[in-house]
Parts: sequence; structure tokens; C-alpha cells
Amino acid sequence: MRLIAIRLFHTLIRAFLAGCILALPIFTFLRVFDWAAILATIIIMECMVLALNHGRCPLTGLATHFTGARVDNFDIYLPLWLARYNKLIFGTLFIINELIVLAYLRGKRTSSIRRSS
Repeated sequence: MRLIAIRLFHTLIRAFLAGCILALPIFTFLRVFDWAAILATIIIMECMVLALNHGRCPLTGLATHFTGARVDNFDIYLPLWLARYNKLIFGTLFIINELIVLAYLRGKRTSSIRRSS
């Protein structure tokens, strides 16, 4: 029962974080930069947690106490392929989306400089 609770909580957290990554360019195109900054901060905080835990989610370590399974998705309700490549897929999406935000902000700054001169 505890493993099920950990897996469910881990899945909900992962879905929230994936949603943050996917929402970044949407908030950028809608010009809601405060929310884009909040989402980016949440993802950077996640990266810091992973870095402090040697690249693993703390929930993974917790789940190891309740099962001997060690397949890539033993601690989360994700398809095996997505659990295996989760950091690569969402890390790449985060970088791309941050580049979109930065390009948009750079273009906005450049156009405002042109208008003021």
C-alpha cells in the first residue's frame, strides 16, 4: 500500500512538473512573463533537488524500501520508455522552451529599443 501511495504521489508530481515545462512557451506567447518566471523557477528547483540527490528523485529512494523491483518505472506510474528517458525528454523540452522564452524576450527588448530611438 505504501508503494502505491509513493508511486501515485510521484506520478502527480511528475505530471505537475511536466505541465510546468509544457506551459512555459504558452505563457510566453500570451506575454504572461511573471508566470513563465515562476514555472522556470519551479523546474530549476526540481533540478537542484535532483542534483543534491545524485540525479535521483528522493521518492525513488523512498520507494526502494518497499520493493525489490528496480525497473525504470518501479516507483512511478509511467510507461517504461517514458520513465527511462524522462530526464532526457523533459530536460530537452525545458531547454528548448527556455530558449523560446529568451528569444521572445530578446526580440521584445530589441523592438522596444528601436521604438524609443
